[in-house]
Amino acid sequence: MLLVDKEPLVRKKLLASIHSPQDLRGLDPADLEDLAAELRETIISTVAQTGGHLAPSLGVVELTLALHYVFDTPKDKLIWDVGHQAYAHKLLTGRREQFHTLRQHGGLSGFPKRAESEYDTIETGHSSTSISFGLGLAAAKRIRKKPGKVVAVIGDGSMTAGLAFEGLNHAGDLDEDLIVILNDNEMSISENVGALSSFMSRKLTGKTIRRLRDHIEERLLALSTVGENILNLLRKSEESMKAFFTPGMLFEAFKFKYVGPIPGHELEDLIATLSNVRDHNHGPVLVHVITTKGKGYVHAERNPGSYHGVGPFDIASGKAKPSRPAPPSYTKIFGETLCRIASEDARVVGITAAMPDGTGLSSFCTSHCHRFFDVGIAEQHGLTFAAGLALEGMRPCFAVYSSFMQRALDQLIHDVCLPNLPVTIALDRSGVVGADGPTHHGVFDLAFLRSVPNLTIMMPKDENELRHMLYTALNLGSPAVLRYPRGSGEGVALDEDLHILPPGTAELLREGTDILLIPAGNRVYPALHAAELLAEQGISAAVINPRFLKPLDASLICTWACKTGAVLTVEDGTALGGFGSAVLQLLQEHEIYVPVKTLGYGDAFIDQGPQQVLWQEAGLDSAGIVGSAVSLLRKKVG
Repeated sequence: MLLVDKEPLVRKKLLASIHSPQDLRGLDPADLEDLAAELRETIISTVAQTGGHLAPSLGVVELTLALHYVFDTPKDKLIWDVGHQAYAHKLLTGRREQFHTLRQHGGLSGFPKRAESEYDTIETGHSSTSISFGLGLAAAKRIRKKPGKVVAVIGDGSMTAGLAFEGLNHAGDLDEDLIVILNDNEMSISENVGALSSFMSRKLTGKTIRRLRDHIEERLLALSTVGENILNLLRKSEESMKAFFTPGMLFEAFKFKYVGPIPGHELEDLIATLSNVRDHNHGPVLVHVITTKGKGYVHAERNPGSYHGVGPFDIASGKAKPSRPAPPSYTKIFGETLCRIASEDARVVGITAAMPDGTGLSSFCTSHCHRFFDVGIAEQHGLTFAAGLALEGMRPCFAVYSSFMQRALDQLIHDVCLPNLPVTIALDRSGVVGADGPTHHGVFDLAFLRSVPNLTIMMPKDENELRHMLYTALNLGSPAVLRYPRGSGEGVALDEDLHILPPGTAELLREGTDILLIPAGNRVYPALHAAELLAEQGISAAVINPRFLKPLDASLICTWACKTGAVLTVEDGTALGGFGSAVLQLLQEHEIYVPVKTLGYGDAFIDQGPQQVLWQEAGLDSAGIVGSAVSLLRKKVG
């Protein structure tokens, strides 16, 4: 195992004897260091095979041990904000033997999940929710006179979101018995940005303060009795000084008792501090803990952003395991195309919510740094900020994951679409996304977007069409959403010139007489293959690429619905209120009454699994489309 000090990771094997935190509390404190080392070894070796959130979980190993050692979980409630740092938590709470199935189809979730364990207080996958969750739990415990503490662990990156401050503000007002652990590693997914991040910088709160305190103590003790008297006086006023020189000033303003900063990898300090905080019987407390993201694995420590979420990798080199060559991802093509358009149009601005790498905007940040903005984990602000830019004549493009866009629906409606401002939303990771599971699947966007007035919605069938759609969106002069999936494109050739697609124009890809297939976005190519398979059975299928969900091409769709007499829609999204529902409504409005079947996901959350498997299970692959088409045609004949 490669560590910073190059020493063997584990001296004493203890993890196999830990079936619950009760077993952990029976250990001698001196054994916890060995257990921490074994937890790291297990996390690294497992994630090297399964992929996952490596650096966040490595950074909180000691903190996790200390929390379960001090607090009486699950009676005491522990909430992990975001939840991608909960691997050590899973290992200590009875899931060690299943840990090798992490993020696999049918295996353990990569995030807290109540169905897995009573120790998982709530499902988390999006940031900045823990304080509000925790405050609700604390208030309910007081009302119902139930014993137990509530502990919310939140990262400094998550503190850039407004929801966290709404929770802090309310907690200070209610004065509930809530403990907040601020895990400060100066990182979210990418490096933290913003004034708050600077304020909580380790340069101020960590080694600098401790060195200053140690230096003062050394000098004063050299003065004998007089120095000791002065030192005792200073110690009595330590909290006041700390509040002035550290973020304590901010949290004290929210009426929290501030404790820290304390080193996050010193188990003795952590256990002593948390024990004292546990016995604090009234009012909210915030414990500021300084940790190192990726702690214990040299490659993750040196480059924590790259090891935030990883695929399978070689432990010795830290390099990703070789895989079959794949076409460039939609995300990469998007980023390159936005850079090209911005080079030709000085109005174009790129915006991300703490994810320049994940959304493909890193190259834009480099080439157009004066027109690039990282707003932090603040999707609501990001969208209204984009609206302000558009008001002054810019053409902002906000790149965001579909599941994170859910957080900014009000801003889209009220701040962008109501005033009809030219803001483009690049909706990455739409559809199922794979191993991250239900908190990250982007399957609801079509359903919650299509009812919003003034909004154009586009779905490319491949990466070449994505480029033209991005160019179209940035030149519309009105709000637009460009929806595309996670992963590789189709490997098609890219046109040299970009052109505008007239809104509401679909394209007929294949003529047919028996059934009309209308697949949306990344389901177009599977539908074309399905049409070939149907032809082998003597069934003639027409295929339309709608390109636009809103507005739909009423003329083309209605014409071919009448010609074929049966319609099958396919979408990588929920069938409730999504693309298929829009087609059904269109046909009803034009009084076209033919058999229609809509393929999409049902009324349930979707667990983690490879995209191909999830498409197959939902009947959205070529074989599933063929089966549904044959079934629909039986109804047509009947």
